[in-house]
Amino acid sequence: MTNWLKLAVLVVAAVVVTQLLVRGSHRSTVAPAGSPAPALVLPDLEGRSLDLGSLKGKVVAVNFWATWCPPCRRELPDLAAFYQAQRGRCFEMLGVAEESGRGDVAAAARQIPYPVLLDETARALEPWGVQGYPATFVVDAEGHVRHVFRGEIDGAELADAVAPLLPKTCPRG
Repeated sequence: MTNWLKLAVLVVAAVVVTQLLVRGSHRSTVAPAGSPAPALVLPDLEGRSLDLGSLKGKVVAVNFWATWCPPCRRELPDLAAFYQAQRGRCFEMLGVAEESGRGDVAAAARQIPYPVLLDETARALEPWGVQGYPATFVVDAEGHVRHVFRGEIDGAELADAVAPLLPKTCPRG
């Protein structure tokens, strides 16, 4: 094998092992009561800045993903369907693209109906404690982290975490 091929095999193996380790960790944990969500202010694909703090009053799912991550790509259709079903119910979803080129993110975003944010410098990972992709955080309407999913999830898992947090009525702002 050529050196490049050996390197490629090692990189793929490392990604697979990392994803298996992350997937084996807690599926969902409830953060301590009163645990505020870390700040998150990132540009979308058009360069407009979006601030998680501006979404107070809504339940928000923040999904950290990468274009080269197979579990991330597998969960996107379920996340998109869940987002579409919850529109207008005081719910928002943010996809935070990590370690991916702008062109690759833009191509993937064509199938994503919710805002996709770019974290080209990976500065958001540490405050959120993201150790692998995908990672999804459910933030309640007061801005507190209520659930953390490490690894691939489906719409039903997200629904179980989000449904009890949604208000009965959604005030229009």
